[in-house]
Amino acid sequence: MKRKVDFDIIVIGGGIVGLASAYKIARHHPGISVAVLEKEQQLASHQTGHNSGVIHSGLYYEPGSNKAQTCVSGRRELVAFAKEHGIPYEICGKIIVATREKELANLEHVYNNGLENEIEGIEKIGPNEISEIEPFCRGIAGIRVPCTGIIDFTEVAKKLAELIEKQGKNKVLDSHEVLACDKHDYFTDVLTNNGTLSARYIVNCAGLQCDRVAKMSGSEAKIRIVPFRGDYYELTEQAREKVKNLIYPVPDPELPFLGVHFTRRIDGSVECGPNAVFSFKREGYGKTDFSLRDTWDALSYRGTWKLFCRHWKYGLGEYARAFSKKLFLRGLQRLIPSLVADDIKPGNTGVRAQAVGANGKPISDFKIERRKGSIHVLNAPSPAATASLAIGDYISQIAAEHFNLKD
Repeated sequence: MKRKVDFDIIVIGGGIVGLASAYKIARHHPGISVAVLEKEQQLASHQTGHNSGVIHSGLYYEPGSNKAQTCVSGRRELVAFAKEHGIPYEICGKIIVATREKELANLEHVYNNGLENEIEGIEKIGPNEISEIEPFCRGIAGIRVPCTGIIDFTEVAKKLAELIEKQGKNKVLDSHEVLACDKHDYFTDVLTNNGTLSARYIVNCAGLQCDRVAKMSGSEAKIRIVPFRGDYYELTEQAREKVKNLIYPVPDPELPFLGVHFTRRIDGSVECGPNAVFSFKREGYGKTDFSLRDTWDALSYRGTWKLFCRHWKYGLGEYARAFSKKLFLRGLQRLIPSLVADDIKPGNTGVRAQAVGANGKPISDFKIERRKGSIHVLNAPSPAATASLAIGDYISQIAAEHFNLKD
């Protein structure tokens, strides 16, 4: 006789992707039971809770990619979700600004991407329009993106958890760190610091720990999570008038990260940044945080060194800015020349879970893989929070097929 399991599906990871996946599975299959396990005492403690709060348009991403498709549809669904549940948000728009002639070709590429991805309302703007939209910003050309917005993704995560638990026997359990997965023929025992729970199927949405959770469940990931810390400054209260909404630089496709930008948050504060430096701890938000295990895992991986060799000059510049307010300010002044040192103060910090292949190339698109009895989200960087509900739909569809869900 088969042993009775505690839940049909256990989702590992209480960030916004894990919660959105559990929410969509529970909604589409109300006859099954779902549990979400989060190791911290609060949900959304890591990437979701350290997110910039931007509702991304989907402008940058390669047409036809999972990122492009889920970001655009996920953005629209996220706004509807926020409206339905009374979560504060604002569609304030943003501008992408070129400050040098050599950026114009990349700006044109971004604009054409936006057209292919059917981003509503985008338009090219010149120096006068840039100054009209953002009076303190200076640039030679730009793109206005009116459908970009701001929100508190932690509040979205909390609402998702509430809705999950309202339905059936579903549970969202914090303080449940997954220590091991013991696979059997038709179920898996998930060992946590708070006891053992069993499930027929596992969905791994563990973010910064996703490659380790995959290995625990017997599915060796062919990538490695390499953590990158992003440090932000914040405009002082007196300087907030210098940024009305969101100001972004033109991305360089040869570099793995976007570069510093200005983000007004839903609470009225304005973030400046981030830089992007290798983190010696996967969940290390301080500049000197260190974990021997995390450092060894990253630096013993061939792909990490290939990545460093490819971008060593960029990396040194980012490290210099991490420890020099003057250099960080200089990067910000490219977009807002009138900023001075007294206008900025240390702000938030986040750590990005960047999946890197053995060839040293960052995985650019979302990476979701299925294994026997499990689904693994192995790469979900920005714009995953914006796209979370659409990613949840995608994972729910995979689960229905892969797990043969009946309800």
